[in-house]
Amino acid sequence: MKKIALITGATSGIGQATALKAAEAGFEIIITGRREDRLQQLAAEIRQKGSEVLSLCFDVRDAEAVKKAIENLDDKWKNIAVLVNNAGLAVGVSPLQEGILDDWERMIDTNVKGLLYVTRAVAPLMIQKNSGHIVNIASIAGKEVYPGGNVYCATKHAVDALSRAMRTDMLKHNIKVTNIAPGMVETEFSLVRYKGDAAAAKNVYKGMTPLTNEDIADTILFAITRPAHVCLNDIVIMPTAQANSRDVNREA
Repeated sequence: MKKIALITGATSGIGQATALKAAEAGFEIIITGRREDRLQQLAAEIRQKGSEVLSLCFDVRDAEAVKKAIENLDDKWKNIAVLVNNAGLAVGVSPLQEGILDDWERMIDTNVKGLLYVTRAVAPLMIQKNSGHIVNIASIAGKEVYPGGNVYCATKHAVDALSRAMRTDMLKHNIKVTNIAPGMVETEFSLVRYKGDAAAAKNVYKGMTPLTNEDIADTILFAITRPAHVCLNDIVIMPTAQANSRDVNREA
């Protein structure tokens, strides 16, 4: 019987790459996201790889929508073995004293509350089986802070702390928890952060080779395919050209 993996924020970037790689590895996939057209396109690609797929269109910020989507799964799809809490974003680069409240709320509601809503809905299903694996996509911003990062860094510090808390809470239920903290990954991340300014987004990666969606998806797949007695608690993954959140070796 194939294992089922639920991946949030699957309509682009790391989530999309993870869904495809997990399908290739033999998982059946539940994909979630806000963009129905992209979900359907991804679902078709997953089916081409020979895996069954269920797409759920909702916003992780909507607690009731999350609860309803998970409660309404049929018995087969409730047998979730892996949850990848990938949905998240950074918005804006203003210093704290000039921060935009809507930006703050989007980040807090998605990165922290959304992760909590989905985990709260899925974890009891894993506890019933006394097995499962929760993967939280954090960031190097959850280990450090940097200028303009303020609230985004705070949300990812929260993810880091929640991953450690989940690990202890889930321990007696035989559920693994893995926190993955990437450095610079070239996705839609910077485009969203700079609110559609493509030039500013491209400049983030100027003169260096960032990580790709596939690099992080490979890391997730490695973590979720370890033997039953092995749990990777915390993984920090960086481009070779990046030592930390501020030190980057860029070619002239």
